[in-house]
Amino acid sequence: MRVPLSWLREYVDVPAEATPEDVLAALVSVGFEEEDVHRFELTGPVVVGEVIEFTPEPQSNGKTIRWCQVDVGAEHGGVRGIVCGAGNFFAGDKVVVTLPGAVLPGPFPIAARKTYGHVSDGMIASAKELGLGSEHSGILRLVELGIDAPVGTDAIALLGLDDIAVEINVTPDRGYALSLRGVAREYSHATGAAFRDPGTGHDEAASRTPTGFPLAVDDRAPIRGRAGASEFVARIVRDVDPSRPTPPWMITRLSLAGIRSLGVLIDITNYVM
Repeated sequence: MRVPLSWLREYVDVPAEATPEDVLAALVSVGFEEEDVHRFELTGPVVVGEVIEFTPEPQSNGKTIRWCQVDVGAEHGGVRGIVCGAGNFFAGDKVVVTLPGAVLPGPFPIAARKTYGHVSDGMIASAKELGLGSEHSGILRLVELGIDAPVGTDAIALLGLDDIAVEINVTPDRGYALSLRGVAREYSHATGAAFRDPGTGHDEAASRTPTGFPLAVDDRAPIRGRAGASEFVARIVRDVDPSRPTPPWMITRLSLAGIRSLGVLIDITNYVM
């Protein structure tokens, strides 16, 4: 069971200064086995930049690159010239810029380098290059994620790429710990930290007049003559736009939990489960 710490903190008071090792030690003290620590393997500087302008430059190999001027904020050197091969962004777009000295998953160190007749002083990143999903068809445009952060903002923190997950081995007799709720409760038992049970409290949706359609449970293969399920509960969710991107915070939590982002509808389902 992989437990992202930002997610765990929603259900139980984990001290801000607690390390992954501290959390693992607490869970080991109540009978779980320590497995591993998972994190996004990248380091900064990775910042929000704004594309000021670019010049398309056709190459002899048939490829067209863009020579871009990107503002990364005064504290990071102001406007930098960056070569980019993608064509899905526009002047005025906010993008994620990996500056010289950054290291992306791989590891892939970033440095100023001469390419296509220019010195590219950094790299404009895709979601895949950041470890934020498998999409590699073009540059990550923050507007598509509903994000409008100031130029120079730390993009690692902005996108939740600084989150960490601890992994524990859950034995078959403790299936309740195959959920964030269950692990949070055990952490509370181990440390005395306040536990906020997501399964309690007023549910506005549940208080509404039910609508929908009747549903019957028909178990045609009962075990020892007993039906395997006596109750089936479903909820209809409307007005979800399947064309919208999954929010970065959800992608990072799913990724740390060992689940690949596959689109917003599947991601929401996986997140709830």
